[in-house]
Amino acid sequence: MILRLRHILFFILIATTALTALDDDKIKVMVQDRVIEIPYVVKRDLVFISSKQLALSLLGNYYYNKDAGKVEMKFKNFSLKFTGRTQFIILSPRNQTIREVAQLPLSTLMVNGDVFIPLKYSLKYVSKAYGKNLYYDGSKKIISDVPTTENATAYGGTVKTPKPTFANSDYNVSDLTVEEKANGDLIKLKANKKLGKIHCSIHENICYLFFYDISVDPNITAGFKPAGMIKSATRKEINKSVQLEFRLKGEYKDYEAFQDNYTGEILVTLHKKLVEEKEEEKLDLDKWIFDTIVLDAGHGGKDPGAIGITGVREKDVNLGITRKLGALIKKEMPELNVVYTRDKDNFVELHQRGKIANKSNGKLFISIHCNSLGKKKPGVRGFEVYLLRPGRTDEAIGIAEFENSVIKFEENKDIYQELNDENFIYVSMAHASYMRYSEKFSDYLNEEWKKSVAIPSRGIKQAGFYVLVGASMPGVLIESGYLSNRSDERYLKSSKGQQQIANSILKAIKKYKEYYDSSFVNFKKEN
Repeated sequence: MILRLRHILFFILIATTALTALDDDKIKVMVQDRVIEIPYVVKRDLVFISSKQLALSLLGNYYYNKDAGKVEMKFKNFSLKFTGRTQFIILSPRNQTIREVAQLPLSTLMVNGDVFIPLKYSLKYVSKAYGKNLYYDGSKKIISDVPTTENATAYGGTVKTPKPTFANSDYNVSDLTVEEKANGDLIKLKANKKLGKIHCSIHENICYLFFYDISVDPNITAGFKPAGMIKSATRKEINKSVQLEFRLKGEYKDYEAFQDNYTGEILVTLHKKLVEEKEEEKLDLDKWIFDTIVLDAGHGGKDPGAIGITGVREKDVNLGITRKLGALIKKEMPELNVVYTRDKDNFVELHQRGKIANKSNGKLFISIHCNSLGKKKPGVRGFEVYLLRPGRTDEAIGIAEFENSVIKFEENKDIYQELNDENFIYVSMAHASYMRYSEKFSDYLNEEWKKSVAIPSRGIKQAGFYVLVGASMPGVLIESGYLSNRSDERYLKSSKGQQQIANSILKAIKKYKEYYDSSFVNFKKEN
């Protein structure tokens, strides 16, 4: 089941690191009669390019989720999502649910609040999203949609750079047009020669374009019709110069003016200020304070879970440990709000457990279970803590399949998709920002367990659990012991054993909260 995250925790920003040494040179993007220079970095002899600037240079748009470190490049028919420091990308047709997931040979980079993508491996996906093949000439540092030969590939092909085709006009500047683009507006003016530097500025919502000792068609603004952000266009003569004024409506983010090396045209780009950017500026840090913990007692009601040698039901052991842990937290950590997915013997569907956790804005999700191998291997015993990742062993996969089998008790089974390798790419991306913290808590828990619980630790493992997929926060699934082992079963069903287990989890929560709070304090200082 792939669930879209409603919130991404602040700590992805803490986890990301940025390169500071950018090359002085930039890569030129030459498409659709325009030339834009965008920054890049080199790492391990590979070129990484700004995904934000690449989207804009291709006359597309982008959405940047600062908390998640994610850039979504938006074009007419497709969007392409890159996440910082991950290898997975998602190509999505606009207004459709079908998505193509791909894995790059290496991870992207986070550079000064931008996701830099490996050009060699990403360009073919960008080409598909853009709607036209793109080619990169490494010797000239040029990306273009014009190959020199029919056999040029989407990476490494040589780019043909034609000479400008200037306008056949008696005036140096003529023929004003405005085009609305996905990310703003493009002002185009024809020129009959190379004009040198283009002088442009914006003041009090008026864009000024200045021409010194350059002839400009006197009727260049005649018949102009408002378009996009531009309400009006006016031509004025001041001494020996001509000034074009474009009155704007709405907010703009930035602008640039240059003469295109392909066509010789003068281009002025006005980028819109995105709504998403305004919303991101209003990040409410207080909602990320560690104030809520979600305790999930596995199974329940008509789902008994595993059955022990003497008939002990897993659902009862899980609930006993969960209640004791909740009571300890309320007593020793009264600042925390404890949320139960169930606090009695009732059946709660897997997807509902995640919804309960997300609705409470939990900061840590702990799902408590017991293990069993039936009569196969009665000698196997021990505690395990699981992280949400594809299972590496047959045993881990088997455990996940058993815990996920609870859906057989649910009425609507179709809402779950099989957690196969492809689906796990989505899940891994969605939970990537939480994994560092899930791993930290599992480390603390494993340490505390070995100190005070009679059941031995079998360590930290990984597998695919639906219940962890649904909780959009750091989380682990605990297998407290094996009900198929007499020693573990005896300990797990006893009140003393459950209390010791609850104590060890509490100590781990205390350590984790200290770690989380210190990260949060540092983040607030930096922001």
